[in-house]
Amino acid sequence: MLYANLNLILPILNFLLLWHNTALLKIEFNINMIDFFVNNAWAAPAQQQPGFMSFVPLIILFVIFYFILIRPQMKQAKQHKQLVASLAKGDEIATNGGLLGKIKEVGDNFIVVEVSKETEVKIQKQAVSIVYPKGTFKTL
Repeated sequence: MLYANLNLILPILNFLLLWHNTALLKIEFNINMIDFFVNNAWAAPAQQQPGFMSFVPLIILFVIFYFILIRPQMKQAKQHKQLVASLAKGDEIATNGGLLGKIKEVGDNFIVVEVSKETEVKIQKQAVSIVYPKGTFKTL
């Protein structure tokens, strides 16, 4: 009787083992596929402390910006400040807005410019961009 029961149980056990092995195979296959699509995060070797050499490109970039952008801008601002300080009555000027005229009055922050006969405009000194030589505007 025991032998007969084993004949019935063995096919069932074989099926269960086969199913179990297939399930393990599927799990192993899925793990391998995950490894294929996703890189493992292995521990990286210890890196050295950043030294002075890591700042050299930043310093070089700052020096280049200084000589190409900052220094010329400072020189131009200094020239404009001298131009505004030297404005006097009778100078012929052009403004940033394109207004042409002759200075009639000079104040601390504003100047009065004669644009045409009997037409005067009050503008800021900082708006003056160019001082022309006297006699440039014949119509004024």
